[in-house]
Amino acid sequence: MTDAVAREPGRQIQTLDALTTEQAEDVLALLAEAAASDGVQAVSEQGRLQLRGGRREGVRHFLLTVDGELVGYGQLEDTDPIEAPAAELVVRPGLRGRGHGRALGAALLGASGKRLRVWAHGGRSAARHLAQVLGLTLFRELRQLRRPLVPPAIPEPVLPAGITVRTFVPGQDDAAWLAVNAAAFAHHPEQGALVQRDLDDRIAEPWFDPKGFFLAERDGELVGFHWTKVHAEEQIGEVYVLGIRPDAQGGGLGKALTAIGLRYLAAQGLPTAMLYVDADNTAALTVYERLGFSTHEVDLMYRTES
Repeated sequence: MTDAVAREPGRQIQTLDALTTEQAEDVLALLAEAAASDGVQAVSEQGRLQLRGGRREGVRHFLLTVDGELVGYGQLEDTDPIEAPAAELVVRPGLRGRGHGRALGAALLGASGKRLRVWAHGGRSAARHLAQVLGLTLFRELRQLRRPLVPPAIPEPVLPAGITVRTFVPGQDDAAWLAVNAAAFAHHPEQGALVQRDLDDRIAEPWFDPKGFFLAERDGELVGFHWTKVHAEEQIGEVYVLGIRPDAQGGGLGKALTAIGLRYLAAQGLPTAMLYVDADNTAALTVYERLGFSTHEVDLMYRTES
């Protein structure tokens, strides 16, 4: 643990390897307040899961307080062996415009050795300005797509020959799913790096339902999957993760699994479906646009030049 005192009197940034239960609850309350104001979460699901459960390898937490009150939070994750550390940060809505974001950004930049990637969820102008102030340039665009789950109709799924589909069984399918997920997302710095602890975190979440987690098999081997997620409060169904093992790609399995998941979400009475896809993944964008999806909002990642 280290402490850093910012130049402004009363402002302090504390860097921790793990949060106490009380600290985690305070950060979650701050994130909820910011999300209610901004209409988007400032910290990703993975980042929110990493608030609890003690120390996690490569993850550090930055608590910005003013006279003891939690005003801002930042998280730095340095687990990718190639890419620069990734960060997310938030400042309490009523206390923005006072340099707190810049102070947090500078702390994250310093802790990363000035080799940093930062997410700006929702791509808002204030985040773009902060990135410019910190000397970061746009690196990645992640699009959130949405489509109605009422007409236009979801196409009938057509599975490739020899493929059967069933639902996930926790404790039985964990290792096989992690292996296929890693293979399908070997190019993806976040999704492809998931390990058992990450899967356990998600299984423990209130939203987890194995009935919406579809596995595609050929000759008893897992070759693809579509994991759906229901956002009950927002009444939105999500194409949470869809992956195909590389040697099973190109035969229409992805399209069929997408349709299976969308039909499941529609059957739950949800009016809307959403998903995330990288803007440069033209093949996936084409598939999803043909299924009636269109861009709803974007998340932007900025990084240092070095």
